[in-house]
Amino acid sequence: MGDACSLVDAYRAGELSPLEALEATIAAIDASDLNAFAHLDLDAARDAAAKADVSLPFGGVPVGIKELERVVGWPFTSASLALQDRVAEFDATMTIRLRQAGAVLVGATTASEFGGINLTRTRLHGATRNPWQPERTPGGSSGGSAAAVAGGLLPLASAGDGGGSIRIPAGFTGLFGLKATFGRIPRGPDTSVLPLTGTIGCVSRSVRDTARWFDACNGFDSRDPYSLPRVEGWEAGLGSSTLAGLRAAVLPDLGRAVLHPGVEQVVRDAADRLVEAAGLRRVDVDLTLPEGGRAWGLLGMISLRHELGDRWPERSDQLTREIQLGLENAERTLNLDRAAAAEGYRRQVNETMADLFDQVDVVLTSTNPDVAFAAEGPMPTTVGERDLRAEMGLGRALGNHGALTIPANIAGNPAVSVPAGEVDGLPVGLQILGRHHEETVLLDLARVLERDRPWPLVAPSAPC
Repeated sequence: MGDACSLVDAYRAGELSPLEALEATIAAIDASDLNAFAHLDLDAARDAAAKADVSLPFGGVPVGIKELERVVGWPFTSASLALQDRVAEFDATMTIRLRQAGAVLVGATTASEFGGINLTRTRLHGATRNPWQPERTPGGSSGGSAAAVAGGLLPLASAGDGGGSIRIPAGFTGLFGLKATFGRIPRGPDTSVLPLTGTIGCVSRSVRDTARWFDACNGFDSRDPYSLPRVEGWEAGLGSSTLAGLRAAVLPDLGRAVLHPGVEQVVRDAADRLVEAAGLRRVDVDLTLPEGGRAWGLLGMISLRHELGDRWPERSDQLTREIQLGLENAERTLNLDRAAAAEGYRRQVNETMADLFDQVDVVLTSTNPDVAFAAEGPMPTTVGERDLRAEMGLGRALGNHGALTIPANIAGNPAVSVPAGEVDGLPVGLQILGRHHEETVLLDLARVLERDRPWPLVAPSAPC
């Protein structure tokens, strides 16, 4: 099974029709036990496929939309039982642009509740499963999108990343996932401002699919005042960056995470190969990221509380335990001092990342500290044979799962997860971090690795 760009090429060559591709997608979804979809809109999808203009960038391509994004008329529950009766009254800006690019919107992919944890398991939809090993999670919060694309159900799906929710599932399922510079694709209408970390994009099977997605969707929109001006030529410009001589720091643990030894070895091997293949200049740096993520995490409860409105606390028993405890903790402890501490932490992370990129051009690290864990949870507090809870306490042990991805969200840097290899039959992602607005460098580095060490486009068990 190929990528979305190959599918468009097949349409244009007359080898396949959009309606035939859609029917194959529907059949694959029907046969799947991954629980990757929260909602299907098949009549509208068939109508769109029948009318598809294959001259458009995604003309006739079946696409999944993460259920945290709005599609008019679809359920807009934020994956929460407490909001199960809410319906989207308008399309999100990214949805509008995908329609304009010819995408056929098939349905809403499952997510973690409010995008709050790195595990796609909710009271509303149950557990979503990893196509590489169904007893494992595809990660979160974009787990349904990752499961659908890696599982061969459709070639492309939207995703969002407020603390790693594109990169973590991409790493767990062997996909390519770009978290762009903050503001690259507008998040409106009705944009949530705090905590100024969320970005949107996709999970894909190839670098070029992601580049084409950003061609279609990037650019300023007044309903998201933090969105960036449009940049042209993402796909056409692939391969145009000068990579030889760029300074690269290889920091598998990003100076703070505890890694599974097997994961660390795969990441080091992939990083060494990328340094050699792209002609990078390896640079040794010392990196110490500040502590304080728990205070910063409280700020995320503000927009979540806004979404619940008068349903809180009356429907608190309908929330997953993690969300319920997070809201209760914020209600009890979020005050001016804690907000000031969170702001201090944000500034320290920003300064640390800025200092880092004064010394290097890119950073090569792991996407996740370990391979995918159990689909039903809970979030693990162990890595390999190490009991992190005993070593560092529950909070820091749980925080290990976002330690590699969150810094790029807080500082707004672009970062990608690229398939790097496997441990125990499960994918491992290499994460590449770059300077603000330099996504093209990250895409081209990923393209070098994609060509030098091609990765499976779908999980071994996926239909072909």
